[in-house]
Amino acid sequence: MVAIAVDRLTKVFPDGTVAVDGVSFEAASGEFLVLLGPTGCGKSTILRLVAGLEQETSGHVLIDGRVVDEMSARDRKVAMVFQDYALYPHLTVAQNIGFPLRVGHHAVAGVDARVAKVAEHLGVTDLLHRLPGHLSGGQRQRVAMARAIVREPQAFLLDEPLSNLDAGLRAELRTDVAALARRLAVTTLYVTHDQTEAMTMADRVAVLRRGVLQQIGPPAEVYGDPATLFVAAFLGTPRTNLLQGAIYVDGDRAVIDLGSQVLELPSAGALAGHHNDRVTVAVRADALRPVAEADGPALRGSVRLVENLGHEALVHLDTGIVPTPLADSQLEHPDTHLVDAVGEDPPPGHPFRQALARMMPHGRTESQPATARTEYGFYPVYDPESSDQPPVLSDVVVRVPAPVLPRRGDSMTVAVELDKLLLFDRSGARIRFS
Repeated sequence: MVAIAVDRLTKVFPDGTVAVDGVSFEAASGEFLVLLGPTGCGKSTILRLVAGLEQETSGHVLIDGRVVDEMSARDRKVAMVFQDYALYPHLTVAQNIGFPLRVGHHAVAGVDARVAKVAEHLGVTDLLHRLPGHLSGGQRQRVAMARAIVREPQAFLLDEPLSNLDAGLRAELRTDVAALARRLAVTTLYVTHDQTEAMTMADRVAVLRRGVLQQIGPPAEVYGDPATLFVAAFLGTPRTNLLQGAIYVDGDRAVIDLGSQVLELPSAGALAGHHNDRVTVAVRADALRPVAEADGPALRGSVRLVENLGHEALVHLDTGIVPTPLADSQLEHPDTHLVDAVGEDPPPGHPFRQALARMMPHGRTESQPATARTEYGFYPVYDPESSDQPPVLSDVVVRVPAPVLPRRGDSMTVAVELDKLLLFDRSGARIRFS
């Protein structure tokens, strides 16, 4: 077993794209580390840099404490499994698995015995005489894993190996892959955009955004104690409710003003220094609980949509609260705003221009009333050019257990668990209560 580390790793492609930006982390010997993030965040590029398939612009890759920047991919003794299986269609399963042991100057003896042993590990013994074209997607991925394992590598590098499979098979194989890696005690870097895979498989999760490492830690820690708004928004099913708000502090009393509603806190605590700050309030569905009457912080709204999942439902509440814009929540991929990406400026009154205006936040004007107002004076305002269009408001999604479900149009009150409430400043950094 070996440890894998990257030290200030940076990769800039010839067109100027910064795919990886000063990333540093270490996967301990035998650890299963998952690199998680949206498409384009640099996670696969990191894997290719560790494997030696790409050359870093700066920084270093270390395997077992040794810098391997100038070492060839084969000499690094790591095995990479790709998303598309990459099996030779004219070779049988047995020949595909044994291929790395038969080629080049690294050919070894006893190939058939090693192939048989690995095939038994992966449950593909009865497939050894078949061609890849006669296998299902799950069987092909098991063969690809077997081909990686047969080399007895120092580490596994898995690049979204389950993304081409259907949901049921993906759930089955992710359990098998994680169990196999731990049984073999091989250090594993696993790339995925699927938070379920990350949370269920990893010893630790490294969350990336635009080539920058946002946070790394055990799955429960990264989910429950996110360091940035991006991490809080990216993790959570259904998607985390992101709401515009402001903090008001009066002595030891503090409130979070959401425009149409207010959450009162038992004490100001660490928020004393944030009086009048504009914030994003992140509320996951598991921080909300339907109640008949609230005796503490709560939100009230009208049921707009009920998604019945059988054992529970996701209820969308129209609360009149304005959502945090995508530019502020930092979930967008381009650096430019959507309006900046339009090649030609549509004329006033054009349907596309009206749609953009409703999506993009603007400052308050005298002619356009505030979307919402409270006694504390917070005005989260959208100023559409067409005044006959309603403002963009946010549904607050709540989990409701079956079988008693609300109906569309019903009024609902949900208690807010303050210990699960997350606050972030305008830069996306966490504001802690204590």
